[in-house]
Amino acid sequence: MGGGTMAEAARNHSGTVDILILGAGWTSTFLIPLLDQKKISSAATTTTGRDGTYKFKYEDVDHDDNPQQYAALPDAKTIIVTFPLKGKGQSTHLITSYIKNHRSEKSDPNFIQLGSSEIFSVKDQDTWVTRHSKYNKSHPRAIAEDELLARGGCVLNLSGLWGGTRQPKNWIDRVASTKEQLKGKNSLHMIHGQDVARAIIAVHQKFSAARSQRFILTDLIVYDWWTLILGFSGELDAENANSEKEKSQIKWVGELMEEQNVRALPRSMEQLGRCYDCREFWTTFGIMPVRSRI
Repeated sequence: MGGGTMAEAARNHSGTVDILILGAGWTSTFLIPLLDQKKISSAATTTTGRDGTYKFKYEDVDHDDNPQQYAALPDAKTIIVTFPLKGKGQSTHLITSYIKNHRSEKSDPNFIQLGSSEIFSVKDQDTWVTRHSKYNKSHPRAIAEDELLARGGCVLNLSGLWGGTRQPKNWIDRVASTKEQLKGKNSLHMIHGQDVARAIIAVHQKFSAARSQRFILTDLIVYDWWTLILGFSGELDAENANSEKEKSQIKWVGELMEEQNVRALPRSMEQLGRCYDCREFWTTFGIMPVRSRI
């Protein structure tokens, strides 16, 4: 993880922390070391309480929740929800359950929900998509996110997550197993775990600009799947002597370029379709992504 271990960083015994991470998964492997580096106190939860984390398992509104697990959590200035909340009532249930079991004199904590940019995948979407664009309001995650926004929280709709164990070049066989599947692969948007962590800290430190706001988060680059596959396939062939992507994926890219009269890669934004314009997040919080170009 870099920095301290999760056991050292995740649990804070003072009872008060700057940031509480509900769900210490992949994101926390980037976030906790950065918090340590910046000397921002933190705590985290897992469903089992492993590695010095707090044991916490969210139960939705249709189940009897355990108020003691909320009371056991430390007071926090900002709470990061890394797991998806879905449908009506879940965001309110989580927020109210935490607040009513923390009778401190502190003001109510700020909530940041990590969401997905998939809610912007709607019919007749504009080529350029911003945080103000139309989205699928009936999507279960969007319903919960809108509820959290109404309570003053912030939603970060993340694009493709990569870094650490998540490497895009290892996805090729899954996303382009046939020429027909490859034909339908257009734009791709990514964000590295390090930049997700930096974004979370920026929102925490400037929450006045984030209250009741939804942002899409990418590394400001629109990638072309064909370009990536053309580059990565040869690299994978070199790494693995048994790989023959030159006879499949690379060959298919060439054939599709001929069939669709694509003179060079990457294709134009209009050809790629849905393209995210995320400048507003980075300008609002005065930072820029540092891990672009996958």
